Amino acid sequence: MGMKLYVGNLSFEASEADLRDLFAQAGQVESAKIITDMYTSRSRGFGFVEMANREEGQKAIDQFNGKELKGRPIVVNEAKPQERRPGGGGGGGGRRSSSSF
Repeated sequence: MGMKLYVGNLSFEASEADLRDLFAQAGQVESAKIITDMYTSRSRGFGFVEMANREEGQKAIDQFNGKELKGRPIVVNEAKPQERRPGGGGGGGGRRSSSSF
């Protein structure tokens, strides 16, 4: 089973091909996607790379977290699974103002 990686702090000049080329040094890249703004199509400064397996994914994290790409040190870690958000209200989350710690 593959491993999906979050790649952050991307330069706006970085392309999906740049990500693919970089991560291919750690193993087989299944996909590379930079997230863009829906309206302007500009990079939002982060993306996802899917590696063929967990071993190569971990190798990519070790090798590329903090590495410079297009002049910026990138952040690489395992992508957290997207949480399914139940429809409707954004339920309160313990944000009561109380002064007790």
